[in-house]
Order: sequence, then C-alpha cells, then structure tokens
Amino acid sequence: MNGLDNQPIISRRGVLAGAAVLAGGLLLPGIARADGKFPMPTTADIRVLITGDAGTGEAGQRVVAAAAKQICRAEGVGLAVGLGDNIYEFGADSDDDDEFSTKFEQPNAGIDVPWLMVLGNHDCSGIFPGSGGNPSKGDHQVAYHQRSARWYMPSRYYQVALPAAGNPLVEFFALDTVPVSSTVMQTDPRYAWNGPYMRDQRQWLDRSLAASGATWKIVLTHHPYRNNGVHGNAGAYEGVTIGDYMSGIHLKELFEEVVCGRADYILSGHDHTLQILDTAGTARGTQQIVCGAAAKHDDGGSNITNQSFWQDFSSLGFMIAKIRRDAVTLDAYTVDTATGTPSKAYTHVRPR
Repeated sequence: MNGLDNQPIISRRGVLAGAAVLAGGLLLPGIARADGKFPMPTTADIRVLITGDAGTGEAGQRVVAAAAKQICRAEGVGLAVGLGDNIYEFGADSDDDDEFSTKFEQPNAGIDVPWLMVLGNHDCSGIFPGSGGNPSKGDHQVAYHQRSARWYMPSRYYQVALPAAGNPLVEFFALDTVPVSSTVMQTDPRYAWNGPYMRDQRQWLDRSLAASGATWKIVLTHHPYRNNGVHGNAGAYEGVTIGDYMSGIHLKELFEEVVCGRADYILSGHDHTLQILDTAGTARGTQQIVCGAAAKHDDGGSNITNQSFWQDFSSLGFMIAKIRRDAVTLDAYTVDTATGTPSKAYTHVRPR
C-alpha cells in the first residue's frame, strides 16, 4: 500500500502469483489466478489493447469489441485498458449492477486479460448524465474489482509495474480526473478541486513518477491534456476558460506540473475520436493519445490546436500498443460498422 488514501501499489513480485496457461499468446478463456483474476503479462514485450468510452452495451460497442478480439488473438495481446465512461449514461448503482455484465463482461468475452480501468464523468454522474457531480459512485466500480476476472480497478487511482521479473518494462499510473473536470461544482468537500482527495492523488502521483524505474511510464486518464476533438484541451474544455471545474484548468495544472516531461504517454478517452498527437511545447516530450471511439464516434467536427501525427474524428476504433525496451509501436484501427471489419489506419513508432 502507498499510504495515501489506501491506494495499493502492485509490486512486480505480486504479479508472479498465478501464472496462467497461454495459447497463441492470448489467455485461454476461463484461466484465472487463484484469486480469480486473469494474470498480468510476464513477457519481455507487452501488447496492450487500448479502448475508451465503451460502456454503452449497444451495437457500436459490440462491433468494436468483436473486431478488437480478432486483432488481440492475432497480436498476442496480454493486457487491455479502458479509459473511462465504462457504464453509460449514469454509472453503476452498486457493485452487482447488471450493467457490468451487459456493458463490460458480455461485449468483451474472449478478451480474457486484465483490463486496467479508470473512471470517467459518466461513471460518476450526478443528477445530470455525464456531469461527474457524484464522484462517490465510482466506489461501486472499485468494489467490482473483487467480482470480475477481467476488471482491474483496485482503487480509484493506482499503479501497475510490468513485467514481474527484472526491471519493469512499463509502469501504468491510472488517475481519477473526474473531480477536477466535472461540469458542475463538487458539493462534497472531499472531492473539491483543492480538497483532500485531489491533494492526496497529486502527492501520490508526484512521488510515484519520481520513484519509477520503468523504461516506459504511461499515465491513464479519462480526460485528456491535449485534444483536437470537440471537447478541446484541458483548461479550455467546451471553450470554457473560467471557473474551477468545467474548464479543467486544475487538471491542466496537474498535467503540466506533475506529468509532462516525466511520463512518456498520456492515454485518454472522453473525446469520441482517435488521435496520436506530438510531444512538443508544454508537453515536454510526453505524448498524448486520445482513444475514445470504442462505442461512439463524433461527426467529423474538430477543434484543432495541437500538432498531430494522425487523427480520425468520425470512425469507431481502438488501438494496440506493442511495448518493447527499445520502442513503442502504436497501431490505430478503425472498424467498419456494417461489416465489423477492422482496418489498420495508421502505425506510429516511438523509439526509446
């Protein structure tokens, strides 16, 4: 445990427990550790499915998940990430809410690997869907960690270093960005933008990034730092540049003061688009990836303020990261909704 808000750190030794049988690089369905969880990958290179904003339970999610399953089997994917808005439109009402089944387990059956999950604004809806005005609802998703072989969210924010043996190849830092990016003011003082929860999370992240010896450091968030889609950049979400919440100004500060120049990647959803941005300017070498099109897609609208390598504002899709010591290769896939066919749209290679 890291001593802050009881947030656990998953040690490399802890990942050793419960090694599973592999078939063609993908875990066999139903093979889980003694604690019921699918095991973390222990391979020298790690292949990761990246999805975001998936939890509708509708046709778009199912067609993307089926297409991703094909690529996961072909590529030997051993890990997945879900970048928030896991349960549309209002989040889960309990840790045994049947929407966990219809909007996560059923669509992703066969992608039998750990899914590193983060909270999104819809997961913490208040009176209005997607407001992020009731962060405490996210506790149901943390509790669901104990019920699912796939779902990995041991705390509202956490870190995972992989693989188990030797120096970690990659370390993931999963954040909860909802309290500083809600569309309404937080009424619970604990979750205020400058309240104890966000102060503790910031201190944990600062210390954890500084201590990490991983070759690659990847921060997982729902709300992006930089974004050329319609939601815009942190600090000016929806074109709002005043106030402590809707603009995301304090999330921008967190990124620029703690993350940029220290992490290699920020992976985010929120915008229902696919974007591979560059590392220039205030990013200080930290690359923003937006991957929020796993169930919904935008209509081609954009708010381009950042340089990009590639972006798609109107397709459903997902990404695959192939992480090695010397490079990360990122493959972006779009999915034809009529046929369910995945197509590799772009490949970006970042050398160490």
